[in-house]
Order: sequence, then C-alpha cells, then structure tokens
Amino acid sequence: MIEQKEMLEVLAEYDRDEITVATLGSHSALQILKGAKEEGFNTLALCKKGRDVIYRRFRVADEIMLFDEYTDMLKEDVLAALREKNCVMVPHGSLIAYIGVESVENKMAIPMVGTRRILRYDSDRNLERKWLEKAGIRMPKETKDPRDINGLSLVKFPGAMGGHGYFLVNDYGDFIKKSRVLLKKKRITNDDIANATIQEYVAGVNMYISYFYSPLNDEVELFGIDKRYESNVDGFSRIPASVQINSFIEPSYVVIGNFPIVARESLLAKMFEMGDAVVKVSKEEMPPGMVGPFCLESMVDQHLNFTVFEISARIVAGTNPFMNGSPYSYLNYGNNMSMGRRIAREIKNALNEGKEDKLIT
Repeated sequence: MIEQKEMLEVLAEYDRDEITVATLGSHSALQILKGAKEEGFNTLALCKKGRDVIYRRFRVADEIMLFDEYTDMLKEDVLAALREKNCVMVPHGSLIAYIGVESVENKMAIPMVGTRRILRYDSDRNLERKWLEKAGIRMPKETKDPRDINGLSLVKFPGAMGGHGYFLVNDYGDFIKKSRVLLKKKRITNDDIANATIQEYVAGVNMYISYFYSPLNDEVELFGIDKRYESNVDGFSRIPASVQINSFIEPSYVVIGNFPIVARESLLAKMFEMGDAVVKVSKEEMPPGMVGPFCLESMVDQHLNFTVFEISARIVAGTNPFMNGSPYSYLNYGNNMSMGRRIAREIKNALNEGKEDKLIT
C-alpha cells in the first residue's frame, strides 16, 4: 500500500506555483480539468489513444499524454514524468475500472486527492454494505444465494461498470436462464456471476445524491442530485405492454446520460443526515475517512423513505449536468461551481493553508 507519508514527501518537492491537476481522460474529466483551470492550475489529461479528441476539442487540458493501454501510465518512467510535472491526481470511476483498485493502492505513486484506500469500497459491495449499515443507512435486502431469490430482484456486478450487464430476476430459474444468455453473449464472465450482488428491487424514484466533504471546513456539502438515463430499459415505456411481451427485447441498464433533479425541500434534511453519518463512520473505519466528493445512490418511495443501494466514494458522472453549478452549489458559492472546480478549490486552499495532509494521500 502506498502510504500517505510517502506521497506528502513527493508533494513537498513540487513547485507549488506550477501544480498540475491530472486525471484519466474519461468519466468526469471535462469538468475536473475545466474546474482546475478556473482555479489557476495547469491541467493534464491521461488518455488512451483515440479518446483524446474530446479534450482537444473542448480545450480543457494544457497537455495530453497518450497511452496504448491505460495501464501504461503505471510504468515507472511515466510516473516519474508525472511527478516532474508536479501532478496531483483526481480519481474517478474510470480510473478504478481501467487501472484497478489494487494498482491505485500499490502502484500509482502520484499524490492523489482523497483517501486512497477508500476507493476499494467502489469495487467491494460487502465492505460497502458494512459501511452504510453502520451509518444507519437503509439498504435493499440482499440475497446471498441465488437459490433463495423469492421476489423481484436486481442482479449487479462488481466495480464501476455503469450498469453493464445488470438484469432483473424473479426466481432462481430466471437467474440461471438470464445468466447463461449474458455469458453466451460475453456480456459478463463467470467471475462476475460468482461475485454478483442480488438486491431486492425497490420501487420508487432514483435520486443520486452528490456530496462534497471538506476536511478543511469539517463540513458535508450537498452538491447536487441527478437521475440516470439507462438504455434500453428507460425506452420500454414507449412500447405498449402487449408488444413488449412478444418482442424478446433484452432489458439493459447501461447508463447513457444524466438528468438534474431538484428535490422537494423537506427531503434535504434527511439527505444531510445521511451524508453526515457516512462521513462519520468513514473516519472510524478507514481513517482519515471520506475526503472530497461522494455519492449516495438511492431510491425514494411514496412514503418519502430513502433506500440507498450504493455509495460511490469519489466524483460521479451524475455531477456532469452541473458544469456551471447546481441549485445547491449556487446557494453556497453562487454561479459556476462545478464539482470539478470544488475539488480544485479545496486543493488550492489546502496548499495555501499548509493543510495538504488533510487532502492528499
């Protein structure tokens, strides 16, 4: 495990007037890089060849480094070059998906915003459940053995997969039939099946609640709320039920975009309560605990009860609709405060106050 002390020693050698905010060219990189530029930092996009056009066309990166494979960025000569550029890494879901949590913990020897070891909770739903349950967060009932499925349930797979391969089942036979279809189509692997999470399907409205915990201010900020648009399940409502029955269309939950949501004001107190509880437990279980952005992925039922089915312990793509700020960031900061810029603001403040140990691991 890369230790915080080691990364703070690297940071101490940096030219503080030439800090570069670096991130993987994917997921939420546009707002991360744009926000860093707005706060006066140099910016660097780490891109797989062919993906760089996005960052060239939007001109958010001062520099782009290209790789044949994302894992090439873990080579020692590349890491040395990043340190030479005074790079601070901002993680997101694609970093975990493409580099892997083990590599982030043990090989990516670049100062990183946030608690490095907390990213494991993005890929281990057992750890995630223990964390949320200790925080008193209501979660969907989980079925450990597929043979015990006795009602409508959602089968999900490890890691930040953006809904890839998820499917609904009613019983064990349904689970076997649909698993075989997806295996045959190579949408999932046997390892995915072995490590699948089976949760009761909770009816309600999806609310993905994004927060920012400032270790400098010791405060949880409610940043924004979004709803995911998933293909092709969100298109089923346009197909009459009589046609659906005979269409043999395979439902898919792959996220293709995000809608902003403004919640009824009476729900906000509960959102703050949940965010505060999650941060409190994180400090006890994986010190120094949550740092910066995180998201509680929830359902809200007709009784206004929240059921949280996942936590993302880093910036989520659901903050992308708010590149010019959200209604909630506006209340705190006025216009033009994206989550990317909020991260950059915290980096700048930590460096100016000599409190980088509260932010960097």
